[in-house]
Amino acid sequence: MALGTCSARRAALACLLALLAPFAAAPARAAQCGGDFDTFLAAMGREAQAAGVSRAVVDQAFAGVSSDPAVLNFDRRQRYTFKKTFEEYAATRVVPARVKRARTLMQKNAALLDRVERQFGVPKELLMAIWTLESDNGTGDMGKLPVVRTIATLAHDCRRTELFQGELLAALKILQRGDLPLRDLIGAYAGEIGQTQFLPSSYIKYGVDYDGNGHVDLRHSVPDVLASTANLLKVNGWQRGAPFGEGTPNFEVMREWNRSVIYRKTMHLFAERLTE
Repeated sequence: MALGTCSARRAALACLLALLAPFAAAPARAAQCGGDFDTFLAAMGREAQAAGVSRAVVDQAFAGVSSDPAVLNFDRRQRYTFKKTFEEYAATRVVPARVKRARTLMQKNAALLDRVERQFGVPKELLMAIWTLESDNGTGDMGKLPVVRTIATLAHDCRRTELFQGELLAALKILQRGDLPLRDLIGAYAGEIGQTQFLPSSYIKYGVDYDGNGHVDLRHSVPDVLASTANLLKVNGWQRGAPFGEGTPNFEVMREWNRSVIYRKTMHLFAERLTE
């Protein structure tokens, strides 16, 4: 994301959409929502080519794509607030097994985490908390839906068409750049991608090729995942060496990851557990 996102998949999408709601007022795009889906895709394809995406990439990405009713049904069921208290939510997320695994991975990736923290100023404990909460460090559910189909479905729907048209163009740019092949461009119910669940626009804006292979791979490359996550926070004003609990400027920066106070407090609590 996320932006990251809320994790706990339904809470994740709810918070993600709340986070991005202000951008839904962006200037109207050329493609008209509603109506014939293939006509809409054709208009989006023309817009993508005007933005520098090749015809070959557009044709490959849109081949055989249809609207996904399951995505629309899921989207319409969302509720945009947490129903649990912080204590109730954290008790289900900050559990001993997760903390133990995170500590083990901190040791395994100590040199990488130190390098990322030196460069971006974000504490390694917070990065580990985000990585764990979002996907259990890449071992959990990162989503199984084709991102192009998912986002095209949401863009065609008129509720937030401007927002998701922008995300669809960003997804095509990921393919254009060669960061991920189409077969790996899979994600969750709002198109979130990878081990810390970036929307395509965040992938493009904040993604860092930290393993030096020429691609930003947020599905498979742990260096890219951790550096990109830290970069998102740094770019949005993270203060190196400052606290990040509730009421601090850094806690507000964490809004760029997730607007929910409960989720941000859970991130902070998890990071604290890793220092004990």
